[in-house]
Parts: sequence; C-alpha cells; structure tokens
Amino acid sequence: MRERLDCAVLAIGREDWVNTVTGPRSGGRLVLHPLAPQLNTATAMLADAALQRGRYDAGLIHVDEASLGTWRMALAAQPLHQPAVLMIYAAGLRAQAIRDLLALGATDFMQPPFCVEELRARIEHNLQRAPRVLVAENSPSYASTAADRSSCPISGTPGPDTTAHLCETILDRSGTELEAYAVALATQRATSHASFRAAKGEVVARFERAYIRAALGRHAGNITLAAQTAQKHRRAFWALMRKHDIDPSPYRTDLPQSSAPAPGSG
Repeated sequence: MRERLDCAVLAIGREDWVNTVTGPRSGGRLVLHPLAPQLNTATAMLADAALQRGRYDAGLIHVDEASLGTWRMALAAQPLHQPAVLMIYAAGLRAQAIRDLLALGATDFMQPPFCVEELRARIEHNLQRAPRVLVAENSPSYASTAADRSSCPISGTPGPDTTAHLCETILDRSGTELEAYAVALATQRATSHASFRAAKGEVVARFERAYIRAALGRHAGNITLAAQTAQKHRRAFWALMRKHDIDPSPYRTDLPQSSAPAPGSG
C-alpha cells in the first residue's frame, strides 16, 4: 500500500466542486490536484503534459448529464496515453452512460456522495491490476499507399494515433480502442445529420478496408494467409477485396509489381 497517492481532478464548469474536493485528504494519504485553470476544455485537460507523463497516480473526471457528450468525444479522440487509473465521478449518470465511458478508456467509476476513502481504495485496487497496454511508439508499419491512408477512419486524431497509424496497426488493436474510434466517427456523422444507415455503412466499410489492407500487409500480399488471419474463407476474403477494389500487388514485397499474379491466384 502506498503512503501517498496523487490524483488530478478534471471538471468543466464545476469549479465549486473542484475547490471542495481538492487538497490533502485522508491525513495526507491522498492529495487531489486541480489542473491548471486555463485548461477549460475536456480535450485540453486529458492532454495535460503532467497527466500524460504520469505525474499523477490517477485522474478523476467529474461527469454529469451536461458534460457527458463533451467527455465522450474527448475520450474517444484520445491516443490512449492516459494515466494507469482514470476514474469517473458519475454525478447522476445512468448505467449505460457509465458503460460507454468505461468502454472509451475510463478504468473505474464512483458515484455521489463523494467519499475520500472509497476513491483511495478504488485507485489502489486499480493500480494493483496489470497496466493497460498502450500504443507502442514503434508499432509495425505495413505497406500502404497515400490513397489507402486517406480513406482510413477518423481523420484528425491527435497524437501518434493518427488515422494512418490506426489503419496500419488495426490487427494489434484491442476491441476497446476500435470501439472508441467507431464511437467518434459515428458521433461525427450523427451531428452532421447523416442517416443511421449511411453512418453505419461508412463505419463498417472503413473498418473492412483498413483490416483487409493490414492483413495483406502483414502477410506480404498472400491472400490465403490474410484470410486465415481474419478467420474467413478465402473466397469471402477475396470478395471483400473486390468490393473495396483492393489490389494485393503493392503488398507483395517478394515479387516485382509488374509480375505479381492477379487477385485470387495468391
């Protein structure tokens, strides 16, 4: 058990609550730190340098109905270089909203009334768990063209997890990471008044294209091995390639592009 835990407090428009809970608590065994006052957006708070570098043992986010959408978007856009423990103080949130936040990267949650001992116990419990896998700085890069990268999901993602990086490393991503990008894209399309059917079709199509290209890149354009990775029949995998007009030739590093066999023969 650690003698002292440091926890950053993140809240939008709740300065009164922040001032109430911050400071040394529980006999100095838990210290809650407000982030710099100029960080007035959810994205800026999550990107705080001290938070990203692990200066704090945990982060505590105050989320209520008014700020739920803002925090959802900010968490979905994060490159997942977050504290080992990212707590949610769920003020009046329904169960589904809490599940959404947990799926987007939050580690745990607590509900009102605020209890210092509960917060410390939950932080300690989560610190004892195996650390979450972060995106490696030197993730493997698979063959892709500029056209490939421009059609991958969620453009404009901050940090090292750019759109192209997501597409190139999609086979190594966890379900939670992929869900976060899907949520961000779906939310973006919903606010642009796209229909549910159109938005869903775009999410699925972008995932299929990225997955197929990554599988072909990993197996040097070998369709049979790529299909086995996807646990799909070779014909079904080839059908997806034709659907998205994907040529395996650029991925075949062991053959000159001009002499590479046509799709369906590799």
